[in-house]
Amino acid sequence: MAPCAVTSALALAHIGPAATWLPGPRRRWWPGLAGQGRLDHVALTFDDGPDPVSTPRFLDVLDGVGVRATFFVLGENVLRCPAVARETVARGHELAVHGWRHDRPWLPSPGRDARELRRAARAVYDVTGHRPRWYRPPYGILSSGRWAAACRDGLRPVLWTAWGRDWTADATPASVRATVAADLRGGGTVLLHDTDHAAAPGSWRSALGALPDIVGDCRTAGLTVGPLTEHEVRGERALPCHPPATPVPTRI
Repeated sequence: MAPCAVTSALALAHIGPAATWLPGPRRRWWPGLAGQGRLDHVALTFDDGPDPVSTPRFLDVLDGVGVRATFFVLGENVLRCPAVARETVARGHELAVHGWRHDRPWLPSPGRDARELRRAARAVYDVTGHRPRWYRPPYGILSSGRWAAACRDGLRPVLWTAWGRDWTADATPASVRATVAADLRGGGTVLLHDTDHAAAPGSWRSALGALPDIVGDCRTAGLTVGPLTEHEVRGERALPCHPPATPVPTRI
């Protein structure tokens, strides 16, 4: 095989599983990875924290509406803000792994992926005393190296079925609520952000403002809201240790 062909094949093997980022195919072919769970329940998740300014405000709102959630945290932020991480757990929420830093894995580096994922999971455990169960890569880009690293560390990859696009500069509480509502279904997993760590400055305020109404919309629809540990994610007992092959359509 020619060198260029080998390079292309390696690149495809590395980044190919990231096709699971596409919401339609993910929900259809990989419902467990999408976070599909109990049909009477919605999993509420937050990414990119903890943040000493914004995360405590989300914790206060969640206390006010009586909801617990899953926070996908960055290892570097956990070590930077250990008191906030501990407070999040003390208030009844669960911490999950979002990686060590918020980066895009365009180039293959299995060794780095394994080290950084393990380092992030270790930071969560060392700071809170709780071992994380879930993993969501930054930007939802699940490369083969990160998938394998998560499997080796006993972490279940979970993405989302609905998000609020709350990271943009023009997001508002109303736009975040409407964007979540467009894809909100029983059994789904909602993605929001409790910080602007990798987003437009101050954008977290839009998610914070929308949060009570999002919970209210779920309850009006007869759905309970809680963390992933209460969601019964499909296939949870069988951790997928290899990236899924892309399904071949039976007809065009």
